Amino acid sequence: MANDIRRLIPFFDPSASQWAAEARWLRWLTFLWLFVGLTALFSASYPIANYEFGDGLYYFKRQLIAVAIGLAGFNLMVYSPLRYIMKTSQLGVLLLLGLLWLTLVPGVGTSINGATRWISLGPVPIIQPSELIKPFFILQSARIFGNWPRLTNKVRFTWLLIFGAMLLGILLQPNLSTTALCGMTLWLVALAAGLPYLQLGATAMGGMLLAVLSISLREYQRRRIMSFLNPWADPMQDGYQLIQSLLAVGSGGIWGVGLGMSQQKLFYLPIQYSDFIFAVFAEEFGLVGGFSLLLMLATYATVALRVATRARNIESQLVAIGVMVVMVGQSLLNIGVATGVLPTTGLPLPFFSYGGSSMLASFLLSGLLIRVARESSEADVVSLDGRREKPGKPKLRSNNGTAQTE
Repeated sequence: MANDIRRLIPFFDPSASQWAAEARWLRWLTFLWLFVGLTALFSASYPIANYEFGDGLYYFKRQLIAVAIGLAGFNLMVYSPLRYIMKTSQLGVLLLLGLLWLTLVPGVGTSINGATRWISLGPVPIIQPSELIKPFFILQSARIFGNWPRLTNKVRFTWLLIFGAMLLGILLQPNLSTTALCGMTLWLVALAAGLPYLQLGATAMGGMLLAVLSISLREYQRRRIMSFLNPWADPMQDGYQLIQSLLAVGSGGIWGVGLGMSQQKLFYLPIQYSDFIFAVFAEEFGLVGGFSLLLMLATYATVALRVATRARNIESQLVAIGVMVVMVGQSLLNIGVATGVLPTTGLPLPFFSYGGSSMLASFLLSGLLIRVARESSEADVVSLDGRREKPGKPKLRSNNGTAQTE
C-alpha cells in the first residue's frame, strides 16, 4: 500500500530505480527544472502579486495548483504504455483544435495584452488551447509521418489540412511565435520520418512566406522587429521591454545579485513572472546561473536524442524528437528574447513561466519522453537514409526489436 501511494508521486517512486538510465536522467532533470523554475517564479512574482492582490504568494500558490494537476498528467504518461497514449492523440488534437478556434469567437475568447489566446469555460479556470495541444499534435504527427508510406493520399491530405488549420488558428490569435514553433516541430518530425526533401523544401518555403505575410499585415509585429533591431530608438514604448530585460540581465554580472534581490522586477520589467522571467533569473543568479540553465537544457536535449536513437520503432523516435524540439527549442526562444538575440515574443519558459496550461503541457511532454525512454531497447534502429531510399517498402519494428518489412 505504501509503495502504491508513493508511486502516485513520481519523485518518491521506489520502482524508478529500475528504469533505464535515460529515463532516470530525464526524471531527475525534469524535477530539477521544476524546482529551479518554481524558485524563480516565487522571486519574480512576489512584488507584483503583493501590489496587485495584497498577497505576494498569489501567483505562486496558483502555480502550485497547476503543478499538482501537471503531476497527475505526468504520472499518467510515465506509467501508461505508449501504444495506448497514441490512441488518444487524434481525439486530443481535434478537441483542442475546436477550442483553439473558439478563442476567435467574440465573447468566448479572453484577451490578455492584446492577444486572444485563452478561453474560460464556466467555473473552469482560463485555459490556453495553443499550449495544451502541443503534446497531442506531437503524438499525432508521429503517427502520421511515421506511417506516411502506408497512408492513402486522402488520409495524408486530411491530416495536412488539420495541421494547417491548427497553425492558422494559432496565427490568428495572434501568436506568431507559437505558430513558428509548432510549424518547425512538424517540419523536423517530418524530416526525421524520412519524407522526401522536395516536399520538405516546398513546405519550408511556404512557412517562410506565411511568416513574411503575417509580419507585413500586422503593424505591431513590424514594430517588434524594428524595436529588436534598435530598441533605443523608442525606449519608452516599443523598445521598453527589451531594454529593461537587457538591464536586468546585465545587472546580474558573474554571480548575480542574489535570490530575491532583483531590482528590475520592482515594476520596471513588464510581465516579469512569465515572458521575461529569465531576465529576473539572470539578474539574481548571474552569468553562472544562466550558463547552468543552458547546460541543463543541453543535457536534456542530449539525453532526449539518445532516447530517440534507442527507441523501439519509428513512432517512438518521432515522439522523442518532437518533445525535445518543443521543450528545448521553446526554452531557447524564450531566453533569446530576454537576451535580445530574438525579437520580442510571447512564448513562456517551460516550468518557469506562470500559467497553468503551460505547466500542464510541460509535464505531459516530459512524461511522454520518459515513457519512450522506459520502452527503449538496444535494438538497431532503421536509418533515416534507409527509409528515404525505399519509401515503398517501409521497415517496421516488431515488439522484440527485430526489423521486418511489410
